[in-house]
Amino acid sequence: MSYKLIELNEDLRRLRELKFNVDIEGAYLIVRDIPYLNSQKEVKRDGILATELTLNGDKTIAPARHQIRFKGEAPCDAQGIAIDALRQSAKKHQVTRGITCDFEFSNKPRPEGYLDFREKIQNYAGIISGPASTLDPTATPMTGNVVEPQPDESPFNYLDTNSAKAEISMLSERLAVERIAIVGLGGTGSYVLDQMAKTPVAQIHIYDGDKFSSHNAFRAPGAASLDELRAQPLKVSYFADIYSKMHRGIVSHPEYIDEANVAELTQMDCVFLCMDAGPGKRLIVETLGPSKVPFFDASMGLYEKADRIGGILQVTTSTESNRDQARDRMSLADADEPNEYDQNIQIADLNALNAQLAVLRWKKMRGFYHAFDRANFSSFTVGSNLLLNEDQYD
Repeated sequence: MSYKLIELNEDLRRLRELKFNVDIEGAYLIVRDIPYLNSQKEVKRDGILATELTLNGDKTIAPARHQIRFKGEAPCDAQGIAIDALRQSAKKHQVTRGITCDFEFSNKPRPEGYLDFREKIQNYAGIISGPASTLDPTATPMTGNVVEPQPDESPFNYLDTNSAKAEISMLSERLAVERIAIVGLGGTGSYVLDQMAKTPVAQIHIYDGDKFSSHNAFRAPGAASLDELRAQPLKVSYFADIYSKMHRGIVSHPEYIDEANVAELTQMDCVFLCMDAGPGKRLIVETLGPSKVPFFDASMGLYEKADRIGGILQVTTSTESNRDQARDRMSLADADEPNEYDQNIQIADLNALNAQLAVLRWKKMRGFYHAFDRANFSSFTVGSNLLLNEDQYD
């Protein structure tokens, strides 16, 4: 994607043509080989500029921020004094796994900021390298050195520039596990997929042998067309078509889990169970029990009373540390009690909430969110809005 983005955008391509050493890592534009004078008036050639890319799809737009980050010592003028025009702020920030910047600079040529990234890089490079070039004419940021782009391993079809903008790109890498599975693509499972497709998980395996019908459309994210419903696609095919537009690693399994394929789940980094109680769920729980794979059971029990819907949503977390405890929390009966969930289709909000609770729990386990509790069981009661967390474990 690095090479492709540079070739597609005139401002980035022009920087390459000017012989700047430019590359794209994550959602950052990286420019290496920036020369500068340090406080001892020594010419250094190891400076690195880093700025968040602002994109619409694969097209650059005007930079959202006029500031830029810099790795290296504080750039100085010919007297060894920090360059005033940069308004330097010592502010360490890890922008990629291999680059931690030391400073943030601010130089705004006009109230509306920079027109494009070529102008931004040229302006900052000129200010930083100017004093060095007066002492050594070979000290130029336009070295002609070009970093060959690495094979694109991103799970996304376009860059997650929002993480760079929010300065959490490295934090988001904590979610970059190899593979997860979602078993069941009904109301809750489809919302789990919606959320997981926006994370850097390499592969998202989806299991369901059913077709996508009208009642599914009223419980799922997005909106199905009449033609799509008439075609009666398999759920995994319908959702894979949608989310593959964003995430490359959607792997469809148009089948239910049974004895023939349940072992596949033991190869996952995490499993989300979004299915009814019964022998299928029990088989999965028994198979994953001896493994190291954590899994989340997202379920709900609803009822009708006085012409209103009530009930409880729950998410149970099962890990190596609490298998027996978690199993006691889950409904594994062959035939569950009558459930208004089976009749009422206007509960997409509850499906979405149930999915969010499960994904939130996973993100906490990955260290993305603060987790002041270690509860492996969460329940939400519809009537009272009570959110309950229980069962702490080591």
